[in-house]
Amino acid sequence: MTADARDTSSRTPEAQATRDIYLPPERKKVSEGGVPHVIAKNFSIYYGEFEAVKKVNVDILSKYVTAIIGPSGCGKSTFLRSINRMNDLIPSCHTTGGLLFDGEDIYGKFTDEVLLRKKIGMVFQKPNPFPKSIFENIAYGPKLHGIQDKKALAEIVERSLRKAALWDEVSDRLDKNALGLSGGQQQRLCVARTLAVEPEILLLDEPTSALDPKATAKIEDLIQELRGSYTIMIVTHNMQQASRVSDFTMFFYEGVLVEHAPTAQLFTNPKDRMTEDYITGRFS
Repeated sequence: MTADARDTSSRTPEAQATRDIYLPPERKKVSEGGVPHVIAKNFSIYYGEFEAVKKVNVDILSKYVTAIIGPSGCGKSTFLRSINRMNDLIPSCHTTGGLLFDGEDIYGKFTDEVLLRKKIGMVFQKPNPFPKSIFENIAYGPKLHGIQDKKALAEIVERSLRKAALWDEVSDRLDKNALGLSGGQQQRLCVARTLAVEPEILLLDEPTSALDPKATAKIEDLIQELRGSYTIMIVTHNMQQASRVSDFTMFFYEGVLVEHAPTAQLFTNPKDRMTEDYITGRFS
């Protein structure tokens, strides 16, 4: 697959109009400077002999929101999960090339996976609260990392729920089972649970695909609140969502990173023909 620079004068008005609806007006200009937080160098991921992600080269900048888009089965979630080594849970999965976090090899033999996952938290497609109280869900991670003081735990729980925009809704029922929350509340609880251990990076794997529009809007608002404080990466099938929440967008197709650019640029002036065909609906 090769890059195919396009002449914008040849674009049809219909195609341009399709792209225009995705332009995030509040972020028309995004600085391409910044400090890389995650760097992939010829990074590939295999399931057995099958190469699911193919020789990716990309810098993910610190404190920005990066969306990952592409059709089903293109390697989006596989790449995302590789960043905190969730793919290690699949026996046949292995990697080649380099994947660095703050300059250190994520797949190095001396990497502490527990510490890595503390620094790089993840929220999954389906909300997965523990069958415990709301308080115990948030306190679980800090306790696991050695914090036992009740006052300190209470402060962490409140701070994390406030960051996840959930405190006002649950502050009077922290002792209630988290499974009693709505789907959207459960997903924000999972974000709060991740934030409780003070990560640097937040990975979101289609976090709104199981939610209704109202709950989806709250998660998107939450991402806006967290931007600038964390490096956030979100896998999404929803291109409008990618445009609303992200500063940068990566487009994957059949395991290949076709294009990575500031979101406004990728949606309005893509450099690769395949990117343009995907965002204008010529294939999905």
